[in-house]
Amino acid sequence: MEPEAAARHELPGLDLDRLGPWFATRIPGAGGYLTAKLVAGGKSNLTYEVSDGSGTWIVRRPPLGHVLATAHDMGREYRVMSALGGTDVPVPHMYAMCQETDVLDAPFYVMEKVPGVPYRRASELEPLGPERTRSISVALVETLTTLHAVEPTAVGLADFGHPDGFLARQVRRWRKQLDASHSRDLPLADELHARLEADVPTESAPGIVHGDFRLDNVLVDGDRPTAVIDWEMATLGDPLTDLALMVVYHRLGALLGAASVADANTAPGFLTEDEVIDLYRSRSDRDLSSFGFYLGLASFKLAAIIEGIHYRFIQGQTVGAGFDRVGDAVDIMLEAGLAALEEHR
Repeated sequence: MEPEAAARHELPGLDLDRLGPWFATRIPGAGGYLTAKLVAGGKSNLTYEVSDGSGTWIVRRPPLGHVLATAHDMGREYRVMSALGGTDVPVPHMYAMCQETDVLDAPFYVMEKVPGVPYRRASELEPLGPERTRSISVALVETLTTLHAVEPTAVGLADFGHPDGFLARQVRRWRKQLDASHSRDLPLADELHARLEADVPTESAPGIVHGDFRLDNVLVDGDRPTAVIDWEMATLGDPLTDLALMVVYHRLGALLGAASVADANTAPGFLTEDEVIDLYRSRSDRDLSSFGFYLGLASFKLAAIIEGIHYRFIQGQTVGAGFDRVGDAVDIMLEAGLAALEEHR
C-alpha cells in the first residue's frame, strides 16, 4: 500500500473511503477522493480538516467509545450555528448534516473552514504583546454579550431548549453526568451538589447558552473573533452560566497554569477576572447578585466534564496524549466550587 493511501486509513473515527462518496454528492463542488488530518480529538467531539485537493472543510463527529447521554449532540451544534448565521455572532457556514450512522458509524456534520487561531495557552498570546492580548480578551467578552443579546425566537430557536427551571435542571443534569462516569468516590461532589440543590436562585432572563464559552472555543484572526465553535452543550437557559464558566476557567488557568485545560488568561494584558465581569455587566442588564451560585455550578459542571474525560482515559477510549493526570483536577474544581458559593457580587 502506498504511504498516502495508508495514511488515509489511520485516522480514528473517519473512514475516508465511505466519507468520500457521501461528500461528492452532498457538498457543492467537492470531489470524492479525500485526505484528512485530526484537528482535535479525544477530550470532546472529534474535529477533522478534510480536503479534496482543491477545497477544505471541517468535519465534526462525537468521540469514540463512552458517550454521556445528551452530550456530543451533532444535531444541536449544527442547528444553533445555522440559526446564528444571520446574526452578529461569528459562526462558520454550515454545509451539511448526516444523522445516519452508515457513513462514519456516528452522526456528523460539515462546516466551513474559518481562518483564525483558537488560543489556549499564555505562551501563544505572549508573543502578540499585552495590548493585542487585551484587545482579544475584550472582544471575547463582547462576543459573549452579543450572543446573550440574541432573541432565540427571532432566529428560529424558540424550541431549542426549556429555559424554565433551567438552573435546577443543570444541577440535576451534572449530577447525572457525574454518576454516568463513576469510577471512584467523590465526597466533595456530594457536598457541592447538595448545597447547589438547596439554594437555586431566581433565574436571569432566558437566552442562548453556549455551554463551554472560553477563548480556545473561539477562532481569532488578528484581534477579532472570526467564529465561535464547539456548541455541543448549547441550549436555551440562563446565560449567566456562560459567564460563570468562563470565570471558572479563568481561575483554573491561574491556579494550575500550563497544567490546566487552558491558561491563556494568564498572559500579560489579558483582562482580569474583575475586568471580565465588569465589562459583561456594562453591556448587559443581568443581575449578578447571586453569582456565587453560578460559579459553584460552573465548578460542578467542569468537574463532571473532567471526570468524564478521566473515565474515558482509564477505559482506553481517548485519542491523543495528555490524559494521564486529567483526573487530578476534579477535586480541585469541587473545592473551588464550594468556596465560590460564599462569594457575592
